[in-house]
Amino acid sequence: MTGTVAVLGLGEAGSAFARDLVAAGVTVRGYDPAVAAPGGVVPAASEADAARGAGLVLSVNSASAALDALAAGVAGLGPGAVWADLNTASPGTKRQLATLAADRGAAFADVAIMAPVPGRGLRVPMLATGPAAGTVAALLNPLGAAVEVMPGEAGLAAERKLLRSVFFKGMSAAVVEALRAARAAGCEDWLRKIIVGELTAADAATVDRLVDGSHRHAVRRTAEMAAAAEMLGELGVRADVATAARDQLQHLRQDC
Repeated sequence: MTGTVAVLGLGEAGSAFARDLVAAGVTVRGYDPAVAAPGGVVPAASEADAARGAGLVLSVNSASAALDALAAGVAGLGPGAVWADLNTASPGTKRQLATLAADRGAAFADVAIMAPVPGRGLRVPMLATGPAAGTVAALLNPLGAAVEVMPGEAGLAAERKLLRSVFFKGMSAAVVEALRAARAAGCEDWLRKIIVGELTAADAATVDRLVDGSHRHAVRRTAEMAAAAEMLGELGVRADVATAARDQLQHLRQDC
């Protein structure tokens, strides 16, 4: 592929994609109202201007701007062009985008970026669903991308990404809060070793133990996390995760 790709949103991810596409010999038209186009990228005056003449549009803005970007840019799409939304939006928003694209006669793909972009650029693992998912993979993978196509409607890729985020970002929040409290208590190194040990030893049985234990011991663990939240308050540390865990266990206890 040596055609034209439009990249909307030239932040960290968008700029990395644009640079890699240029290096692969693709003409890239870029638009971002707040960020200048990087070297080698043809600057555009608007979303529609960037999309004009492009066979593929990569919308890498933000979830809050995704609908407006499509509404503004779809007028510039030519016959057979594809609009790929790479924003971290909810499945419902992705379905709205797919409907809007279909109403305007545009092919649409929901593309979820499944790992951090820095250091990977276009090679970052991506999951695509929706009517034009296969087309996006066929256009980008020969250029070094890693787009996996999953059958189904737009929104399913976003759903998989966000389900994964509930775990990873939730775990990250718990680690940050626990280490902050341990630092306040003067035992950060001790707790860090415990965390590393638990993560290193984790396997399928670990997941079963976490889920089953939460249900089986919900009563006791509710009181334990209430005490943990109280302790964090005494240490002067926000107890966001500890409080949320207490409340979740309380609900599990009521369901038992």
